This record gives sequence, structure tokens and C-alpha cells, in this order.
Amino acid sequence: MKKILLLGSGELGKELVIAAKRIGLYVVACDSYRNAPAMQVADAFEVFDMLDAKALTAAVAKHQPDLIVPEIEAIRTECLYTFEEQGIQVVPSAKAVNYTMNRKAIRDLAAKELGLKTARYQYATSLAELQEAADAIGYPCVIKPLMSSSGKGQSLVRSQEDVAPAWEYGCNGSRGDIKELIVEEFISFDSEITLLTVTQQDGPTLFCPPIGHVQKGGDYQESFQPAPVAHSHLLAAQEMAEKVTRALGGAGLWGVEFFLSHEKGVYFSELSPRPHDTGMVTLAGTQHLSEFELHLYAMLHLPIAPITLDRIGASAAILSPIACAAMPCYSGLEKVTAEGNCYIRIFGKPFTRINRRMGITLCYAPLDGDLLAVRKKAKHLAQQINIQ
Repeated sequence: MKKILLLGSGELGKELVIAAKRIGLYVVACDSYRNAPAMQVADAFEVFDMLDAKALTAAVAKHQPDLIVPEIEAIRTECLYTFEEQGIQVVPSAKAVNYTMNRKAIRDLAAKELGLKTARYQYATSLAELQEAADAIGYPCVIKPLMSSSGKGQSLVRSQEDVAPAWEYGCNGSRGDIKELIVEEFISFDSEITLLTVTQQDGPTLFCPPIGHVQKGGDYQESFQPAPVAHSHLLAAQEMAEKVTRALGGAGLWGVEFFLSHEKGVYFSELSPRPHDTGMVTLAGTQHLSEFELHLYAMLHLPIAPITLDRIGASAAILSPIACAAMPCYSGLEKVTAEGNCYIRIFGKPFTRINRRMGITLCYAPLDGDLLAVRKKAKHLAQQINIQ
């Protein structure tokens, strides 16, 4: 029986554990707090700070995993090279995780080494540098930590007066011990998509039908599949996704984000070497394999049949209006279960923060259905869930 050490135990990790258990794998779920979602379904768990190299090394030595699967950004990623040298498979690869957990590394790889089309950008390690970079890029611009997730620390800066608050917010929202921010040109795009990309050890790169998404403050609010994308734009996105994943190496599923502009074309935005939050729409059965099953099969080097779109679908986030240190209670579930062609997924997070994503609603329809109506239904049902 293969053993997986899962680094990060949020909702994405939980779905991956469920997929892994269905094919008989042993999973140890790790996170910085107890009773994290993936721990609730795993065989064993460990609680430690994954930025602590000694603690991370001790967990690997204790459990002797066959595979190490990162799910979050806050990991001492340099250690992954050592584990890989010891013969442990890092998913998708130590290089991929090390590069993509840091916006500086992945952006420089994409723009400077691979020549992908990106927004103009600069870096800053102080408020003075940030002010200078923002002035050079121009307003409005976007300021983000080099290491963060779910939009934490991200600001849309419209004038010089907004730079100082953006510096404080960006530093406070940064994961890990890197206190450096990136300033990006604001792209006036028509839409944004996630292109789930599957790299295989002995097979071709596969692409899922494009997923559209809506974000607020850099955090996903809803996603839908398939996103309406011009054929030329889809081909450009697929070419860029294959180029950057090939450069990083390894086998697994990647969430590659793009901005689409009718006038300016396709811009590479970001890359995650793991299942993507917007890809949770695949839990609605839009594909014959969810993004979690695709990630699992690819890392195990199992052959994957061509990916097909079986039905249209949408997901909508259930956000907490409260902050509470105790396990929350949920009401309104009957309003979702009474509806047809929909699901609800409560993640089981043991505490809440304001606007923390606590679950999702999923709705689907036949391929010839009304995608806009499916999206509206998913959002409406998400609003029926009360968190107390």
C-alpha cells in the first residue's frame, strides 16, 4: 500500500484524501492546527508548522512516505529537494513546488525564461521601493505578497495614497517568512479562466474544459464549466500551460490561471501545482474524473483516458459572516437538498473567520442546458446557508 504525506489539510486536501482512500492508499494529513478538514478523513495526522524544516523532516522520517503531496504555500520548500534526492516522489516535483509557492520565481520563469505574455511587474522589499515600483508601473496596479493564497494581502491600488496601506496589508497577508511584494500592471480583461492541466510521466499533457471564475479581493467566489472562450484564446492558453508545466517537470494536475482580453489576447497570470479551488466545480460531475482524481491518477502514473465534458456545472462559495473559535453550526441545508441537480459540500473547518470559505454549493445541467441559470442557482443556494 502506497503512503502519501499530505502537506496542508484544507478542503482541497480533504477531497484528495477521499479520492485516495477510494483506491486503497494510506494518507497522513499534516497542518498547523488540529482537526483540519483532511485530517477528518485521513488514516493519520500530524500537527506542526511546515515552515519548520526540522519538524517537516521529522514527519517524513517518522512516516516514510512514498509520495509527498503539498497542498498549501507555507512549506519549507527547500527541504523537498532533499526528500526527492532520497527517493521520495514529490508531487508534481520539488522544482515545481519550490517555484510556484513563490510568485517571484514563477513569474520570472514565465516572463523572462519562457517568454509568456504577462502583466508588467516589479518587486519591492520596503515601502520606499513599493512606492517607486507603483509609480513606474502606473495606476491602477495590483500589489500582492510573493507568498500567499486566496487573495490574502492583495490590494488594487488606485493612487499614491493607497500604497502605504497596501504595504502593511501585503506584509500582514504574506505566508512564510518572505517580506517582499510584487507590483503588477492592472490588466483590463474581459474574463479570467483556470485551465486545469494534467502532466503525465508517460503520456501527453491533457487539458480540462476551461473553467470560468469570479473573484473578489483575489479570492474565488464562484466557478463554472465550461467557460466561453474563443478557440484562438484557448489554443494560446493551452500552449502556455504546456510550456510552463513542462519547464517545471513532474506528474500531476496544475491550475493555470489566465486573463482574457478581446483586444490584447491571453495573459498568463498564476500557476498552482495542485488542484485549484475554482476546479471544485468538477465535483458536480462536469467531467468523468474530478480534478482530485486526475491529480491522484497522474501522480500514481496511472493511464488517464481523454478528458470529456459530460455536463455543465457551477460552484458558489459559502462564506462565513462571523469569526468564531468553535466549530460552527449550519442551517438552511434543507433548502439545497430540496432542489434537484445540486449538491452541498461543507468542509468541516473547526473555526471561522469573517468571509472564510466554509463550503460550496454545486449545480449542474445537461450539456445543452443554460449555464447562466445554473450559475444563478448555485449562488442563490449558497446564500441560503446560515452559519452560526
